[in-house]
Amino acid sequence: MAFGKGRANKRSSSTSYGSTITMVVFVALCVIGVWMLSSNSIIPPQISQANTRTVISETERADVSASSNGNDEPEPTRQEPDEHPTYEDNPGKLPDDAIKSEYEQQKSAKEKSEKTSSKPREDVQRETQNQETQQENENIPEEKEKDNGKENKTMQESDEGQVKQVVKEFEKEQKEQRDEDSGNNKGAQEQEQGQGKEMQDVEQGKKDQDSNAEVTYTDKTKEEQPMEVEQSGTSENSKNEDNGQQQQQQDEQNSGKEENMENNTTSEENEKEEKSIKDENGQQEEQNTTEDESGSKEEQSTTKEDNVEQQQEEQKDEKIQESSQASGFGSGIPKESSESQKSWKSQATESKDEKQRQTTESNTIESIMVGKAWELCNETAGYDYIPCLDNEAAIKKLTSRRHFEHRERHCPEDPPTCLVSLPEGYKESIKWPESRNKIWYHNVPHTKLAEVKGHQNWVKVTGEFLTFPGGGTQFIHGALHYIDFLQQALKNIAWGKRTRVVLDVGCGVASFGGFLFERDAIAMSLAPKDEHEAQVQFALERKIPAISAVMGSKRLPFPSRVFDLIHCARCRVPWHNEGGMLLLELNRMLRPGGYFVWSATPVYQKLEEDVQIWKEMSALTKSMCWELVTINKDKLNGIGAAIYQKPTTNECYEKRKRNRPPMCKTNDDANAAWYVPLQACMHKVPTNVVERGSKWPVNWPRRLQTPPYWLNSSQMGIYGKPAPRDFTTDYEHWKHVVSKVYMNEIGISWSNVRNVMDMRAVYGGFAAALKDLQVWVMNVVNINSPDTLPIIYERGLFGIYHDWCESFSTYPRSYDLLHADHLFSKLRQRCNLVPVLAEVDRIVRPGGKLIVRDEASVIREIENMLKSLHWDVHLTFSKHQEGILSAQKGFWRPDTSP
Repeated sequence: MAFGKGRANKRSSSTSYGSTITMVVFVALCVIGVWMLSSNSIIPPQISQANTRTVISETERADVSASSNGNDEPEPTRQEPDEHPTYEDNPGKLPDDAIKSEYEQQKSAKEKSEKTSSKPREDVQRETQNQETQQENENIPEEKEKDNGKENKTMQESDEGQVKQVVKEFEKEQKEQRDEDSGNNKGAQEQEQGQGKEMQDVEQGKKDQDSNAEVTYTDKTKEEQPMEVEQSGTSENSKNEDNGQQQQQQDEQNSGKEENMENNTTSEENEKEEKSIKDENGQQEEQNTTEDESGSKEEQSTTKEDNVEQQQEEQKDEKIQESSQASGFGSGIPKESSESQKSWKSQATESKDEKQRQTTESNTIESIMVGKAWELCNETAGYDYIPCLDNEAAIKKLTSRRHFEHRERHCPEDPPTCLVSLPEGYKESIKWPESRNKIWYHNVPHTKLAEVKGHQNWVKVTGEFLTFPGGGTQFIHGALHYIDFLQQALKNIAWGKRTRVVLDVGCGVASFGGFLFERDAIAMSLAPKDEHEAQVQFALERKIPAISAVMGSKRLPFPSRVFDLIHCARCRVPWHNEGGMLLLELNRMLRPGGYFVWSATPVYQKLEEDVQIWKEMSALTKSMCWELVTINKDKLNGIGAAIYQKPTTNECYEKRKRNRPPMCKTNDDANAAWYVPLQACMHKVPTNVVERGSKWPVNWPRRLQTPPYWLNSSQMGIYGKPAPRDFTTDYEHWKHVVSKVYMNEIGISWSNVRNVMDMRAVYGGFAAALKDLQVWVMNVVNINSPDTLPIIYERGLFGIYHDWCESFSTYPRSYDLLHADHLFSKLRQRCNLVPVLAEVDRIVRPGGKLIVRDEASVIREIENMLKSLHWDVHLTFSKHQEGILSAQKGFWRPDTSP
C-alpha cells in the first residue's frame, strides 16, 4: 500500500513537472510573439513618419519654388528613397541608428534637438514592458490579443502625435513667413467644410487684408500686385502642408479632402492609419479611391470656388459701397454711363484711321522695361523743348508764315519718348507767393527779356535771382494799381464777383494774371513762343497760369461764350486786319455781356499810325455790335484803356445795314476748337432762356457749386444721373476724396503745391474741391470725351481742350502736381502710353507729384514705367479692380556719357 502510494505520488510529481515545463515554454513563446508583434508595430510608424516628413520637406521646397516662379501650382511631391519598406521583417533588437536610413537619421537628430520624439519613445517602451509583464501573468490567449491590439493602437497614436507636433511647428513657421510676406493675412479658415470652403476662407482673408490696409507706402508696395499670384501659390502649397497633420485638420474641419489627395503620394500604411483615425472620429467624408477621381473633384471644387468667390465679391462690393465712399478710396459715383454718350457731343469724332494711329503698347512698354534705356532729347531747344512747337522739320515745310503758322502746333507723327534735360544748376522752385516776385535764375537761364524789358519793370537780374517788380508795358508802376484802375473805370467789372474768369492775350510774364489773384479772379494767360524769350516759362516758374499759344490761323482751344472778360495790354495783335478775323475769334470766346479791355497806344496816343488803327478798330467794333462803354486814362502810368461790351441780344445784328462781318452759318459749331481754321464771321447770341449764354452766371463764389441754369434735368449726365444731380454728386464726391484722402493719406505736402493740372476733368469737381487752397488748376477736357468744358467755365474755373496722344503746349517743368482720374485706361485704347508718360515727366518739375486713379492693371503698368523713370512711388493701393497711385519726380536724367 505504502509502496504503491509512493509510486503514484512520484508519477504525479513527474506529470506536474512536465506540465510546468510546458507552461513555461508556452509563456515564453507568447512573450516572444508579443515582443515580435510589438517590434513590428513600432518600426513601421517610424518609416511612415519619415515619409511624412519627406512630403513636408518637399512641400516646403515646392513653396519656395512657387514663390520664386510666381506659379499657382506647386511642383509634384518627390519622396526620398525608402530603404526600409513598411512591411519588411524586423531585424531584431538593433540600435535605432542601424534600422534608420540616412535621411531618417538626420530627421531624428533634429527631433532630438527639439525634444519632440524622446518622451513618446520612452512612453512606448514603458508601455511595452508593462504589457509583456501583464501577458506573462495572464493565461488566456484572447486577453493577450486584446492587450496586444491596445498596445499597437497606443504606439500608433504616440507616433501620430510626433508627426502632428512636427507638422504643427512647420505650419507655424510657414504661417509666420507668409504673414511677413503678405502683411496681415488672417487666413480665415475656421468652421468651413471641405476644400471649397477652405479656399473661400483664404480668399476672404485676402479681402480682409485689403479692407484693413488703407495705404501701403513706397518699397512695401512694389510686391503688392505680384503678391496676388504668390498668395495663390502659397494657398496651394498650404494644402500640401496639411498632409502630415490629418488629425489636427479634422478637428478644424478645413482640409480633409485636400489631405486625402496628398496621401496618395505616401505609403499604403499611412492611408490605412489615417482612414482608421477618420472612422473613429467621424469627422471625414468618404475617401477618394483613385488619383483620377481626386483630380476630377479638385477641378470641380476649383470651379465652384471661383463661382463662390465671384458671388462673394459682388455681394461685398454692394455692402461696402458706402464704406468705400466714406474712406475716400472708393469711386463714390458710378462710372461713366454709356447712355450718356448719346447726350453729349465729343470735341472731336474718332477718325476712320484711328486704328492705324494705335500702336502695340505692350511691345513698346516691354522694350522699355527689359532693356531700352530712356534717352535725352537731341533737340536744338534743349531744356526748353516743346515737341509740338519746336518741330523744325514740320515748320520748314510750311508754305506761309503770314498768319504766324510757324508759332502754331505742329506735332511729330511719332510722339517722342525722350526725356528733356535739366538746366545746369537747377533748383527746386520757390514757393508761392514769394515766387511771384522772384525765381531762381538757373531754373530759367534767360536774360534777353531782362535786357529788352527791364526798364518797363517786366524782369530784372538780381544776383542768382530773376526778380519781377510787378510791372508791364502798360503798368510800369505795378499790376495791382492797374487792376484797380480798371475797376474804377467801370464799376460793373466787379473783380471776384461778376468777373471771375479772364483771358489775357499777349500776357508777357503774366504779372496782370499774377496779381488778379489778389482780387479773387483768375486769368488764362497766353503768349507765343517767340523772340520774347521764355516769357510764358517765366510766368509758370512764378506759379502763374499760362500757356504757349498764338492767335494765328486756327481757333484757340477754348469753348465759345466762356470768358467773362478778355484783356489785351499792348499785346501786339493786329485786331483790325483781314476783316477783323482775330477780333472775331475773341467774340466767339467772350460771354454775351462780357467785356473786352484794350489798353494800347491807339487808345490814348495821336500818332498818325495810332490814329489810323483807332479809326479802323472803331469801325470794326461798331459793325460787330460791340458797345464802347468807356475810355479812361491812368495818370500814374500815363496810359489809357478802352472797354467794350459784347451784346446780349441779336437785335443789333438784325438792324445792321451791311452784313460785314457776316454771320456764321447755322451749322457752324462755335464750340468746335481743336485744329479748326478761323473764320471771319460771328455767331448769333443765344436767346432761349435754357440755352447756354442767354444769362450771366451767378456771382462768385456761389457759381462754383451751383449747377448751371442750362443743365436740363431731362439730359443724362456723364455718370448716368440727370445732369444737375450728376453735377452735384460729382462735386460732393471730390470734396470727400480731397478732404479724406488727398490732404492726409497720400504723402503730399500741399504747401509745396501751386500749379495743378487735372488731366481728365469732367465737371471740374476736383478743382472745385481745392478752392480753399493756394493753388490754381488747369482743367483739361480730352477731345474724345464728352464736352463738359463749358460747365467748368460756368462755375468760375478755367480749362482747355487737349488730346493726350500729343504733347501739351507748355514748357518743361511747368507743374507741381498732375492728377489723372481714369485717364490712362481710356487713353491706351487710342495711343501708346509710353510717350504719354514721357510727356508727364516733361511737364512735371523735379519734386512735383502725380496722382493716378484708375484700373488696378493700369496702376501697375504706370507704376512700372514711373520706376523706370526713377520716380519715387509713395504709395499704390488697389481694391475691387480699382487703384490709386501717388508718385514724386526726382532730379534723375539719363547718363549722356559714352
